[in-house]
Amino acid sequence: MRRLVVEADGGSRGNPGPAGYGAVVIDPVSGETLAERAEYIGVATNNVAEYKGLIAGLTAVRDLAPDASVTVRMDSKLVVEQMSGRWKIKHPDMKPLAAEAARILPGAQVAYEWIPRERNKHADRLANEAMDAGKRGEQWSPSASSAALDRGAARALAVPPPSGPPGDAAAGAAAARAALAGAASAGTGSGSGSGVRDRDAVRDRDAARVAAGTPAALDTTAVVEASHEAKPAPTAGWGAPDLGTPATFVLLRHGETALTPQKRFSGSGGTDPELSPAGLRQAEAVAAALAARGTIQAIISSPLKRCRQTAQAVADRLGLDVLVDEGLRETDFGAWEGLTFAEVKERHPEDLEAWLASPKAAPTGGGESFAAVTRRVTAARDRLLSRHQGRTVLLVTHVTPVKTLVRLALGAPPEALFRMELSAASLSAVAYYADGNASLRLLNDTSHLR
Repeated sequence: MRRLVVEADGGSRGNPGPAGYGAVVIDPVSGETLAERAEYIGVATNNVAEYKGLIAGLTAVRDLAPDASVTVRMDSKLVVEQMSGRWKIKHPDMKPLAAEAARILPGAQVAYEWIPRERNKHADRLANEAMDAGKRGEQWSPSASSAALDRGAARALAVPPPSGPPGDAAAGAAAARAALAGAASAGTGSGSGSGVRDRDAVRDRDAARVAAGTPAALDTTAVVEASHEAKPAPTAGWGAPDLGTPATFVLLRHGETALTPQKRFSGSGGTDPELSPAGLRQAEAVAAALAARGTIQAIISSPLKRCRQTAQAVADRLGLDVLVDEGLRETDFGAWEGLTFAEVKERHPEDLEAWLASPKAAPTGGGESFAAVTRRVTAARDRLLSRHQGRTVLLVTHVTPVKTLVRLALGAPPEALFRMELSAASLSAVAYYADGNASLRLLNDTSHLR
């Protein structure tokens, strides 16, 4: 059976806003571009545009080779997971598009694979060309497209299949180094960045080989860098064995409540306030940003209302359910609930001083110490890691749990809690590896609110 690769993408400048899609059909053996499709579709969301790109790519395959085995490669986790049947499709705009895509070719012929955005450049450029054409009041024209240039560069640096047995990665690496040695050295003389362009082109080429299942698929970035000086692979440090896909916790602090701008203590022992109008807008903004990224596979929330509201806004965009974990609730601030820092300092100065000095000290009136919160959050972390190995999970929680997870990931002392800024509706992220190590990937990102 003939094998083909579809790469598809879509975008919206505003989400919703002026939108377009791009799709390309590739011969995975030769790297040849067999068909390109792109169109400006008017005002739509990112997800609608991505589905339109998928439909265009599958339709192009049906026109070229209706019996072909197809690997669809997209940087939209949402589309890949929904079309693979692993995520529910709840959004009314998505259901008919997914159904249309599923009818184009028999399901047994089509497989879906997520790829990072930087490896979907051809389709991304087509989508942007379509949106640019729409801005000019035109439709995209193949004759005006330059999206195939990257693929042409990849073909110029094509690595022949290794002579060793299928799956022999060592033989494949040796063949790649030999084939790339000239190209890599040619890119070092001028310092113009041509080596980087060559590396990106080869990565695109080998990604097509991975999708096609051809022998000895390679990490082409490592191959290009290795071509400068061949050395034995180290057994530690950066060259240590791959520990597999980490579990990634994306940590979302809830949106604002009426108490947030006033900087009042608001924990799990107070009035359980709802999101304010500003908080609701923040929740929608972060939901749109996470939907555009398309990497979230599960959503888990604190039981408090402000978190559940924020989590539901994201869930509605992604078509996911919200699970609740008691371990993610905020600190119980006891008698300090609803008070400002200045009011607590005036009413309970000794208790506040002790609380600032020791993680074992609890707020006045039977509140929770930071040491107790750490034990609770650690137990929740370990419980969730055991259930979500290798997945990307959104945890919608509060200031103290987020800071605690970050502190523990960094191995920082308890006083580090007072040295982090964490805004309402901000995103942070920690990756957890199989050997027990953790890596802080993001802290207090609020770019989606600007």
